[in-house]
Amino acid sequence: MTNWYVITGGPSSGKTTTVNLLRDRGYTTTIEHARHYIDLQRIEGRTVEEVRARQREFQHGVLTMQLEQEANLDPAQTVFLDRALPDSLAYYRFLDLEPDPKLLDALPHVAYRKTFILDLLPLAPDYARTEDLDAQIRIHALLTEVYQELPIPVVKVPVLDAADRVAFILDRL
Repeated sequence: MTNWYVITGGPSSGKTTTVNLLRDRGYTTTIEHARHYIDLQRIEGRTVEEVRARQREFQHGVLTMQLEQEANLDPAQTVFLDRALPDSLAYYRFLDLEPDPKLLDALPHVAYRKTFILDLLPLAPDYARTEDLDAQIRIHALLTEVYQELPIPVVKVPVLDAADRVAFILDRL
């Protein structure tokens, strides 16, 4: 068992805001790899549309980053992850893609202390987020399904202002 806590939820659920507030309080946190992957591809001259058009490559790139990150974290250190490996399975299901064998090999070994699934906020599109309302709701449902399939406690985090969400999470560690 690690001392890692997953912060997840569908697009525009406030994950990154929550993780950033936890970081500001001195906790170790991670970045969201999907956005990081898109940013790296944009630096190389690809548009978000080009990156998103090649979904299998995109999902593989995000998965590779997530696997590397989790392999390098200290299991004893308290860490809040902005998404984690199981999120990839939800996205593979959403896109109706066969999951990467590396993901299927890794999932039986994940050992997060707890997963916090943030209830959805109003959809706020940005340069990296291309989902519509239906996709937002479906992805959120798939994330909930995937995490509930794992032997890891799941806590649903209601819509609250950002500071109250952080307090809600910290009260339930």
